[in-house]
Amino acid sequence: MAAVLSVSGSPSAASRTARLLRHLDNRLRAQGHDVIPLDVRSLPPEALLHADIGHPAIVEAVGSFQRADGVVIGTPVYKAAYSGLLKSLLDLLPQYALAGKTVLPLATGGTTAHVLAIDYALRPVLSSMGAAHITPGWFTLDKDISVDDKGTLTVAPAPAEALVQVTDQFSRALGGRPTLLAATA
Repeated sequence: MAAVLSVSGSPSAASRTARLLRHLDNRLRAQGHDVIPLDVRSLPPEALLHADIGHPAIVEAVGSFQRADGVVIGTPVYKAAYSGLLKSLLDLLPQYALAGKTVLPLATGGTTAHVLAIDYALRPVLSSMGAAHITPGWFTLDKDISVDDKGTLTVAPAPAEALVQVTDQFSRALGGRPTLLAATA
């Protein structure tokens, strides 16, 4: 089906954002999509810091964007905006790296005061990069995401249902088939 690049902009190794994305990646795979995860924090810091667009890891990341039909962008919200790490990557991409792509923006944060970060901080950047279709995104509170000792992720019921809806809408925009999984993100 469609190739989906799933990008986590979290700088944390124990990131709720990244865990949530990997969880949603499984739902997209169940709908027939080929999902490629990209944790921006795994890119060499020196390449990001020095804007080294010729660094092999950056060249590979740019190629992943080029090959993708759709892109899921997940970020923690800091000071009412997407992460600086995500910005570092987006700044290294070609101006129209999202041209012709369907994009799903997702964010996590500690307070509902940041709920508009998707629409007022992230969506304008994605639009300026040429995204053909930016589907409705979703902001999830950190307190609604938990991980047990075995690494199993649980999302509170209301946000879990909303995440299922936005993920499925993104999948349908890419031509995905309905999933037979229960309505749990």
